[in-house]
Amino acid sequence: MSRKIIHIDCDCYYAALEMRDFPELRGRPVAVGGQGPRSVLSTCNYEARHYGLHSAMPSRRALSLCPGLIIQPHRFDVYRAVSEQIRQIFSRYTDRIEPLSLDEAFLDVTDSTWFGGSASMLAEHIRQEIVQETGITVSAGIAPNKFLAKVASEWRKPNGLYSISPEAVDEFLSSLPLKKINGVGSKFSQKLAEHGLHTCGDVLRWSLPRLTQYFGKSGLWLYQRARGIDHRPVGVRSDRKSLSVEHTFDTDLAGESACLTQLTPLLDTLNRRLAAKDPLPIKGVFVKVRFNDFSTTTMERGLPCLRASYEQLLKAACQKSHRGVRLLGLGVRFEEKQSKDQLELWPVATAQGNRASLESSLLSQ
Repeated sequence: MSRKIIHIDCDCYYAALEMRDFPELRGRPVAVGGQGPRSVLSTCNYEARHYGLHSAMPSRRALSLCPGLIIQPHRFDVYRAVSEQIRQIFSRYTDRIEPLSLDEAFLDVTDSTWFGGSASMLAEHIRQEIVQETGITVSAGIAPNKFLAKVASEWRKPNGLYSISPEAVDEFLSSLPLKKINGVGSKFSQKLAEHGLHTCGDVLRWSLPRLTQYFGKSGLWLYQRARGIDHRPVGVRSDRKSLSVEHTFDTDLAGESACLTQLTPLLDTLNRRLAAKDPLPIKGVFVKVRFNDFSTTTMERGLPCLRASYEQLLKAACQKSHRGVRLLGLGVRFEEKQSKDQLELWPVATAQGNRASLESSLLSQ
């Protein structure tokens, strides 16, 4: 049985909430981030994107491209509160919800009988409820699996909806650029292009053995995505493999001793984050150092999570270069659970139940 998956993605979430709460910002280029010499943008609205701005762009670069840009500071308490408000809306219609971040989530509505079982009508209804109750817009994608639903939600952004029916999957994928697939970054996209692979249709002409020969484990993943195969269930998240904190300094740190003085605040932050998570066995620790020429080194060992462990690794990392240090990071690696699950190539039919329909009361409102 084909699944019905909805992917909801808020439109420029942080910036949208800034414009909602500060009406004088509407219609002007707005970003959220820091304004220090090494700060970057977290997000920006569509007016700012017309100037070529994007998330992770250095704030100084953004201001040079768009002198009229307004950079708002983060208000994470607001962003988290509205995110929880949106999730409460989702829970009215399904209990199979997988949040990906504060501003996006997957919903499995395969069993839903809302609106006669129409996932598209339900998605549109949810979009309207979010606008009415939070004051921001979202885009939605509907498809038989998570991969396609996420692609579909980007198709008519902002404030749009796009549905890919099971019958339309092959036609939709035939011309889909590989760079549109979540997980195909610029480097991988370039590597694929070097072999004449630009669309999912191009991948279909390659056999699985040939794809794995050239791209290793990514070959199997690419083989599946090009055919619209994705059996990942909604609500199941992979186990956390690591946790880290890092800081970019406004002024370069000069040498090992200066770096060591920054260990205490970084360790305090890391310990607070660890205390807030469910306890997991730690198998090792690591240190990340980025020098002022943007070269980066990471040192890790199977050591206990102690200050002495990080001091040892940091001293070793600083020996890699005599340049000033612009960023320091500390982290831990967790023990990985052993899994017997294997990646499936072919879909497996599952029995589904039904829930009572209440759409008539909504349609009459």
